[in-house]
Amino acid sequence: MRAFLVVMDSVGIGGAPDAQAFFNGDLPDTGANTVAHIARACAEGLAEEGRSGPLRLPHLDRLGLGAAVRLASGTEAPGLEARPEGLWGAATEASRGKDTPSGHWELAGLPVPWDWHYFPDRRPAFPEDVTRAVCDIAGVDDILGNCHGSGTVMIERFGAEHLRSGKPICYTSADSVFQIAAHEEAFGLDRLQDLCAKLAPRLHEMKVGRVIARPFVGTEGDFRRTGNRRDYAIAPPAPVLTNWVQDAGRQVTAIGKIGDIFSMQGIDQVLKGSDAQLMDHLDAQVAGAPEGSLTFANFVEFDSLYGHRRDVAGYARALEWSDARIGALLPRLQDGDLLCLTADHGNDPTWAGTDHTRERVPVLIAGRGTGELGQVAFADVAASIAAHLGVPAQGIGKSFL
Repeated sequence: MRAFLVVMDSVGIGGAPDAQAFFNGDLPDTGANTVAHIARACAEGLAEEGRSGPLRLPHLDRLGLGAAVRLASGTEAPGLEARPEGLWGAATEASRGKDTPSGHWELAGLPVPWDWHYFPDRRPAFPEDVTRAVCDIAGVDDILGNCHGSGTVMIERFGAEHLRSGKPICYTSADSVFQIAAHEEAFGLDRLQDLCAKLAPRLHEMKVGRVIARPFVGTEGDFRRTGNRRDYAIAPPAPVLTNWVQDAGRQVTAIGKIGDIFSMQGIDQVLKGSDAQLMDHLDAQVAGAPEGSLTFANFVEFDSLYGHRRDVAGYARALEWSDARIGALLPRLQDGDLLCLTADHGNDPTWAGTDHTRERVPVLIAGRGTGELGQVAFADVAASIAAHLGVPAQGIGKSFL
């Protein structure tokens, strides 16, 4: 009996009842629907770069993805009409955020107990004391950026000046984050990570959720982010699913940025890499994870490479690639295994702006029969994983198994 909890980062399915309270610029998230809108664009021939035709997700659809979209939002996703063969439902978030920590903490049983601090969308975005702290730690006289922006745009805009001046590129978004981009060779990866680690406690006191190191390489006109990103996140203030499982004497493996999101609480080992490498790690865990263990994975590239960049075709390609890999993995699950596929928020690539969208998320389960779970809470996912593994749950969620 093992559990595999897989977060498909930003794969929302619309229908959040409070979407009107969340915005991309001046536009509320009302009506945003990541999966349905991608499927519609594919069906209309509007997502043909590197792929063609209707969105093809046969394995996720058979687990209940199309049905979950209809349940969450009353919307049809063209091409996703299969009769579900797994347990399926739609989860609604209670935390007042559409960001990575809020979604993951709540999926792990802990709704965020405070309001995050967000930096204003103006320039300068950061208070002078925060800017001065960065300068003092880094040994520079100023920072670049100091605004809201997409990471790739920030590097393109300020990368050359960063190389000339040595000043770090600091920026934020609609999430509760402080991001620092620096050249991995000219500025130094260790120096960047040391800067973020020393700055993080100050920002955590402000209830800024994460300080993120964003290293890049290359030369002007050809800057590229590397895989050495590191998130310095606020530690959850109470035990979460990973703690519950570890405290019961079981092994907990984090794949992707899960270790960063939970500040390594309740985690025995971390496996990182690109999404392709992470999927290989997940395959290896299915083949060899010990009895009673939890594998908790996040696949971020839906969000980071395609959602924020509003790249519909790229997002569709990523979904179809993931579907094929999940389809190959399913037959290798052992008797008694549970695989839960879900998401932490939406990031509708057809929407205005560049930020996350407030949406419900799918809950698709293989290994525990067939049926409709209905509308559930994010925290119910943690309670259900704990029930499957036979470990005590300490959160507010209720098991749907």
